[in-house]
Amino acid sequence: MALTPATVARHELRGLHTRVAAASNGSLTGIEGPVVSESEKTLVVEQGGRTKRVPKAGATFEFALEGAEKTEYATVAGERLVANPARRTETTGDSKWR
Repeated sequence: MALTPATVARHELRGLHTRVAAASNGSLTGIEGPVVSESEKTLVVEQGGRTKRVPKAGATFEFALEGAEKTEYATVAGERLVANPARRTETTGDSKWR
């Protein structure tokens, strides 16, 4: 399955560049950098040589999807990402994330 704005929530997020576009905790808005780790409820983003843990719930993320010709951006509500990463990215027919 190709990585597109429509399918980004079902893919591995580590390594993707992200920006917190909005968050219920205003101090998290604007955090930007590559995703270095992910848990069920948080994304860890590297920014300026430090890591920031951002709760998925209550945040909106923008992911940069670099293609051959241009970079596309996918905006994803964090609530769509709240799940164990292995379960969220599985491709079996019984997955609610497909």
